[in-house]
Amino acid sequence: MSGWTRTGAALVFAAALSACSGGAGIGESCSSVGSADECVANAICTDEPGGDVCAEICMEDTDCDPAYFCDSVPGSSEDTCQIRR
Repeated sequence: MSGWTRTGAALVFAAALSACSGGAGIGESCSSVGSADECVANAICTDEPGGDVCAEICMEDTDCDPAYFCDSVPGSSEDTCQIRR
């Protein structure tokens, strides 16, 4: 297989993997606050100071990194890890 063909095959494979990932990752942009549809599993689109991002679902503060706290998301019955303000 030539170098170009291998590179092309790798790019197609990477694109296929990202299409199967289920959506935007934690910290990546999203547009529908309260919806999990555009985020990876166990994440919901959350309104953050820098813009709307997919955030990890949590039940309590200890589920989150120390720089975050567990808080409600408008339009959802779930809580997510959000940046401490």
